[in-house]
Amino acid sequence: MALGRCTHPCHSAPLVWGRLLILVSVLICASASDERTKTVEFNVKPGGVVHSFSEKIKEYECSFTYASQGGTNEQWQMTVGLSDDDRLFSCSVWRPQGKSYLFFTEFKAEIKGAKIEYASAYSQAAVGGQKDVPLKEDEYSVGDHTVIQKDGKFRAELSKLTIIGRTRHDEL
Repeated sequence: MALGRCTHPCHSAPLVWGRLLILVSVLICASASDERTKTVEFNVKPGGVVHSFSEKIKEYECSFTYASQGGTNEQWQMTVGLSDDDRLFSCSVWRPQGKSYLFFTEFKAEIKGAKIEYASAYSQAAVGGQKDVPLKEDEYSVGDHTVIQKDGKFRAELSKLTIIGRTRHDEL
């Protein structure tokens, strides 16, 4: 089971990044405050038109841009978080009901102020006893700041995106 792809050549073990994701999630939740984590609801709208949604914490920003077809609006959420030491910025975009019934013709998630160290995309989010179902690795690509679908490979199913980035924060 692929947990995601690391863009750092020294960290190729998915298990390490899976554990890091759990650790970061626990740390963010344990130290949750208005300044460190934020969850916002938004509508994902079908119709084939490109839409974008973004959220910030301090100088760090996550944006989700997409186009989708079929059905009606779906309620989605975006959570952005910053570690206590300001070194890790995380962004998760997902449908709380688990599985989206929209067909995504394109998607791109982008973070500003941090470089992606871990990212993963899912066709189904874990809800109500269901498990996360990751997209196949050939369906999307991970860059320094973006996660984007691969034209001709992406199968139009998206329900969750997770990104963890290392910030440019330097200690004095």
